[in-house]
Amino acid sequence: MGLLRIMMPPKFQLLAVMAFGVAMLFIENQIQKLEESRAKLERTMARHEVREVEQRQTRDGLRDSPALPEIEDLIIIYNRVPKTASTSFTNIAYDLCGKNRFHVLHINTTKNNPVMSLQDQMRFVRNVTSWREMKPGFYHGHVAYLDFTKFGVKGKPVYINIVRDPIERLVSYYYFLRFGDDYRPGLRRRKQGDKKTFDECMSSGGSDCAPEKLWLQIPFFCGHYSECWNVGSRWALEQAKYNLVNEYLLVGVTEELEDFIMMLEAALPRFFRGATELYRTGKKSHLRKTSEKKPPTKESISKLQQSNIWKMENEFYEFALEQFQFVRAHSVREKDGELYLLAQNFFYEKIYPKVN
Repeated sequence: MGLLRIMMPPKFQLLAVMAFGVAMLFIENQIQKLEESRAKLERTMARHEVREVEQRQTRDGLRDSPALPEIEDLIIIYNRVPKTASTSFTNIAYDLCGKNRFHVLHINTTKNNPVMSLQDQMRFVRNVTSWREMKPGFYHGHVAYLDFTKFGVKGKPVYINIVRDPIERLVSYYYFLRFGDDYRPGLRRRKQGDKKTFDECMSSGGSDCAPEKLWLQIPFFCGHYSECWNVGSRWALEQAKYNLVNEYLLVGVTEELEDFIMMLEAALPRFFRGATELYRTGKKSHLRKTSEKKPPTKESISKLQQSNIWKMENEFYEFALEQFQFVRAHSVREKDGELYLLAQNFFYEKIYPKVN
């Protein structure tokens, strides 16, 4: 372009710059269309695969087949909350699935809608519980908690999840929508081109940094009830707490991800054998980093903390953190800066009747 400026008259220089700008916009639009086409193709292929499996199950009469061994019949559902290190953790499962012989499946909902229709809930529950070829299986996706007992199925999946400090999660998501991350740097994001910082958004009263945007971790754990998605609902908070304690095997925190992975490896070695070492030494340990993220000022943080929505989301986060630390305290010990899993601490005795 430097040569063009020297050799061309100003009028032609302007035309050349405008033509270059139009060409770049055209290329960006084509890339976006290709991404959309790829996503549609993936969804079509996935639906076709599910239909084939359902037809094969009906044809072969799998309901009458011998039951799988319990450990091979296991299903884990990780209904991942956005911007909580979920991609970093999920990629560990992808790296281990071949070696540990289990299946990993992404639950790709339209427009990342976390609430499924009733008919999709039924399809999903039926697929997960009866899809023998995909057992043992690890399902992950941005979907709200779903209570399998409502659908009359025998087995229930094992739920796990990760939560994060609500303000840190919101700030990370704010910049992610504008600048993306180092995982897929070429992908055009929804708010790309908006250079406004989080602090500037707060100062101008923007919608993307409003306290209502904090309301996400509570409804993800609360589930598919209408009240879960009423921002600021005390009932939703209490239901989320109840589900966390009663329906989830383990809920970790982003800030202590390694401990979460170590405890999962101890509890579920069928899936996570080797996960801790992979996290410590692998290149994907911190795979996804949001680009151009600037920490908010104390003023912005203080302003958010004045809202009842933050107080409720933070109450839930503190509840999850306390529960995680309680479980960890009874599972691991620290020595010389290293964490070690506790050995089995129970045994059986006084077994009757006596065997001759």
